[in-house]
Amino acid sequence: QVQPVESGGGLVQPGGSLRLSCAASGRIFSINLMGWYRQAPGKQRELVATITSNGRTNYADSVKGRFTISRGNAENTVYLQMNSLKAEDTAVYYCRAVTVVASYWGQGTQVTVSS
Repeated sequence: QVQPVESGGGLVQPGGSLRLSCAASGRIFSINLMGWYRQAPGKQRELVATITSNGRTNYADSVKGRFTISRGNAENTVYLQMNSLKAEDTAVYYCRAVTVVASYWGQGTQVTVSS
């Protein structure tokens, strides 16, 4: 079992920045990918960014050049630096940890971009 826990959401003005954090507990040695996804009201959950255990990253086109995913010194942590935030980035952001046998989701953290 792996349990991701997100933190760092909040309210920010358009053009502002936020950094989300995710720390996974449990069988962390089995994690081979971690990522961020988001779900806006009335929409499906979508990929934001992922990072593999060897550092390969992948981004949604809508966030390329604005968001950066990175891993912490501990392999069970991942961050999402979000810059130049737009109203359309408003959503609940979820952390996901993937192992060979299963995928685990955090509870989510709300990000609201509004003036």
